[in-house]
Amino acid sequence: MLRERRGLMLGALAAGFAWPRLSQAGAQLEEPLADAVRSALSAAIAYSAPPKPRFDDVEARLAYLRWLGVMSEKLKPRKSEPQTRIEFLETVWYEAKRAGLDPSLMLGLVQVESGFRKYAISSAGARGYTQVMPFWAKSIGDGQASRLFHMQTNLRFGCVILRHYLDREQGDMYLALGRYNGSRGRPEYPRAVFGARKQWLLPGEV
Repeated sequence: MLRERRGLMLGALAAGFAWPRLSQAGAQLEEPLADAVRSALSAAIAYSAPPKPRFDDVEARLAYLRWLGVMSEKLKPRKSEPQTRIEFLETVWYEAKRAGLDPSLMLGLVQVESGFRKYAISSAGARGYTQVMPFWAKSIGDGQASRLFHMQTNLRFGCVILRHYLDREQGDMYLALGRYNGSRGRPEYPRAVFGARKQWLLPGEV
């Protein structure tokens, strides 16, 4: 029976099906939200396709394209399909900038949280790239936790939630990351994200 089950799993993987894999990351803790905060977060989550970025000058556009090219090469071992890889990076950049966050930090967070696995699930039930807990879908979304496996939705939730925690911690990213992981005050998770962030910097960035 065990051999048959193992054979079915291997067959499904060989056929290209992605089985949800458990993530070892922590999870956000559900906390009461003031009505004004809930409304602001709900508005920030509102779904819309990310527009192609517009730039005021050629240099800014070239800088973005350079970032996209360098990050694409770095991400290739984890996402081999070029179009999927570029769409993912475009969305990370857009959602991070939209939330006033550093794209390289968000890439570091995704690396630590899910290992860039779209269907990752933690032992606590957190879902997707940024390991969002399902209660957020009820609290500030439309209640459909299944949407947390959608790339843009997941990245938007992750960025909006981290921005919320950063505001709560008055700009202290160390504490904000700890709160994101449900381990506020402990050093392991912030250090892991800050360490992973270094892998997603452009040459010369710090």
